[in-house]
Amino acid sequence: MPSAPPPDWVLARRRAVGARIRDARLHANLTQERLAELAGLDRQAINRIEQAHSSPKLDSLLLIAEALGVPLSDLVR
Repeated sequence: MPSAPPPDWVLARRRAVGARIRDARLHANLTQERLAELAGLDRQAINRIEQAHSSPKLDSLLLIAEALGVPLSDLVR
């Protein structure tokens, strides 16, 4: 049995987190591919997170924040 989709407010927060990651990546002058390399993830994962097509695991968020040189709280505030 498939699970119910998350509420709209969760999707909105997921989009906001993705946008903050994208903004921080662009501010650092990094491509998705380079951020993925620095974080130890694949480019498709970065793209899915930035586009809010997937819900990232905490470990992935920690790796992304470290690769960007920003506190995790800046990405998920």
